[in-house]
This record gives sequence, structure tokens and C-alpha cells, in this order.
Amino acid sequence: MATPASGVTATADMMVNVFDGTRQPIVPTEDLLYRVIDGNQKQITTHFSVKPSLFATGLPFYDNFGDNYTVIVSLDDYHQAGFTPVKVSPKVLATVDLMLLPTTCQFNFANAEWSVLRQTRPKVFGLLSGGVSKKAGQARYEEVMSNKPLSLAGFFNLTTAMEQIHLPIGTPLDYLKEIKWEDSLAQDRFFAYADKALLNQVRIAAQQNIFAPEIGPAFFHPGATSSFKQIQFGEANLQLTFHEGDVRTIGNTECVLVEPDIDYYRDFGAHALLEVLANKLSGGVTDPRTVYSLRWIAGRHAGVPEFDPPYTIEKG
Repeated sequence: MATPASGVTATADMMVNVFDGTRQPIVPTEDLLYRVIDGNQKQITTHFSVKPSLFATGLPFYDNFGDNYTVIVSLDDYHQAGFTPVKVSPKVLATVDLMLLPTTCQFNFANAEWSVLRQTRPKVFGLLSGGVSKKAGQARYEEVMSNKPLSLAGFFNLTTAMEQIHLPIGTPLDYLKEIKWEDSLAQDRFFAYADKALLNQVRIAAQQNIFAPEIGPAFFHPGATSSFKQIQFGEANLQLTFHEGDVRTIGNTECVLVEPDIDYYRDFGAHALLEVLANKLSGGVTDPRTVYSLRWIAGRHAGVPEFDPPYTIEKG
């Protein structure tokens, strides 16, 4: 499919698979545009196909930075998706899974109905129902589902990510006790009281290079005293920010306020310039639909369990 560059004797192959917002292989009615670009920023392959997979063969192998490929897929009426770097080698088939989301879309919360959550996500259900009666908890939850779908999607992105991170003891979700409902849920973050032991667990995880501490956390998170960002992926890493001046005793547990969020970018400079500044200029905030796609793609590339919040995104 690709023609080796002059002087390049070895080649590599790559499989590109495209999924939609239901986390299933996409079924397009028009051609997908596949583009494969090498680390020298030279476009090696341009291919149109209605098939949800592309087997790109004969990609030049340079045995240097030129082997850090970029893959971009486009489709009319869908947001473009891509991934970089994709390291190729003659010895291993490189595989890239991408997710395309429709430009006009809607959430499907069928797997997030109150009665379903109770069975499938008991920890999340317990968090959502904490502090009030079961009837009041359900009414509160269904009000959010009806009137704040972006906020609910953002909440599920965060709690799913928290449940998939393994600390020395448990996961971050295990330590959450009660949502701070008076601050409500936002589409890019929420606030909850967590067992104070979570902060020490995250500090240990930072020593193990699972998280990295953020310098000056109060700049992006007013009132914050410490903040730690997951560094596992290139995009869509979880960040846990602590407000140690806001404490509460829940049951017999001393708790501290924690603020989870997910940024698009791992690099702090890119986050500041490309995400936060852009959001302030546009008046918007981090979009949970973008987080959903980026986190799913990053997880597939890393070979970890699938990012599977209890909702899907479908064409509107």
C-alpha cells in the first residue's frame, strides 16, 4: 500500500480500526478517509474506504524518530479522530483503535437508569444516593439525568476512571463518601468528601509514578491545597485535587473535599495553553464527549481494560 522511501529497506505494517460512540465498529454509509503520516511529517498513506478497518502495509521503517507515526481518520458529519505516536516495527503489527463521534449526537443512558446502576455499579450508586433517603436520592439523580446530561456524562467519566486506577490500597472511588451536592455537578468536574486516607494513598501512588503532583494547584482550582494528575496516558488523565481546608465527618470517617477532573492533555503547558485558555476564550469548559473519546482511545492503545462508563453516544 505504501511505497518505501529512498534508502529505506525495511517496512512495517499497521492495523487501524474505527469505532463509534457505542464502542462498536462503525458502520459508515460513506467512505472513511484514512491518513497515515510518518514521524518526518510525510504523508505515507491516504485511503478511502467504507470498511471500519484499514490494513496499512509496507510502511517505511527508519529505525529512528521517523517510526513515530500519526494516524488520522475522518468521516462526513463526524468529528475527526487521531492518535500519535504510533511506534511501528517490522517485528510487530502496530494496532490503532480510534473512536469517531457524530457532530450532532445524543447520550444513551439506558445502562445508567437508577435501578440498573444499583445492580451494575454499586459503588457509584452508593455515592449518588448518599446523605438522603432512597426516594430523594432517586429523584435528585433523575433530575440531573433529565436536565444536565453533560454533567451526568462527566460524572460517569470521572467515576469510571477512578474505579480503574489501582492505588496501593483500593481505588480512588473506594474512598469517596458523599457528593457535595450544594456545589452540584459540572460537566468537567464534581466535588465530593473522601476519606482522608485517600490523600496519603495518592501521595504514595505519586512516588510510584502513577500520579504527578501539580505545582500551584490553587491557580486552576481556587482554594486547593494539593493536586495530583495521573500520568499513564498521553491524553485524558484523571486529576485529583484536594481542598484540605474543607473537612467533614461522615459516619465515623474524617473526610476531606476532593475535586476530580480530567484534562485533555498530559503536558501541563499544553493543558494551560490549549485547553484552559481556549475554554476561557470560548466561555466553555472541558467537554465530556471529547473526554469519553480520548480516554477510550488512550486505554485501547495502552492495552488496559476498556473505558466503559454506563452510557454511550449516538447520532442525534
